[in-house]
Amino acid sequence: MSKDYVILVDENDQEIGIMEKQEAHEKALLHRAFSVMIFNNKGELLLQQRAFEKYHSGGLWTNTCCSHPKPGETIEEAAHRRLMEEMGFDCDLKVHQSFIYKAPFDNGLTEHEFDYVLIGEYNQDPDFNTHEVHAFKWISFNDLNQELVDSPEQFTVWFKMILQNYKPV
Repeated sequence: MSKDYVILVDENDQEIGIMEKQEAHEKALLHRAFSVMIFNNKGELLLQQRAFEKYHSGGLWTNTCCSHPKPGETIEEAAHRRLMEEMGFDCDLKVHQSFIYKAPFDNGLTEHEFDYVLIGEYNQDPDFNTHEVHAFKWISFNDLNQELVDSPEQFTVWFKMILQNYKPV
């Protein structure tokens, strides 16, 4: 099994090196990442429930897909690759905003990411990868906001941060 590497960056997103993904998460080092948010023509957001066997945040609801670009890969290339790998489709994407966050997990790993948020539109249900995704749903912002109030523990930490900073198009 080959190792995955992440791109280490400074707080201005300037590349400073690469590191094996597990080690970067163990050392809580800042690295480049992305989060994709796909909307349909009704304005609903496509959420995924992460597979329960994921190395952290398994079973939690989150944005459409997220990951890290590989060394030499742009944010856009990586987002298209992972959207296809996780959700089984691709569509036009554009970078909408970015932010830095740091979140420790109970398993000793820490996500410390310079996270790009990309948005796109798609109007069909995904054909998702069951190794990555347990379930999906389309949800309106009103219903999502109510679920966040009622059950915030059911959502990933970065998704909640995205929503706090999200400025609609």
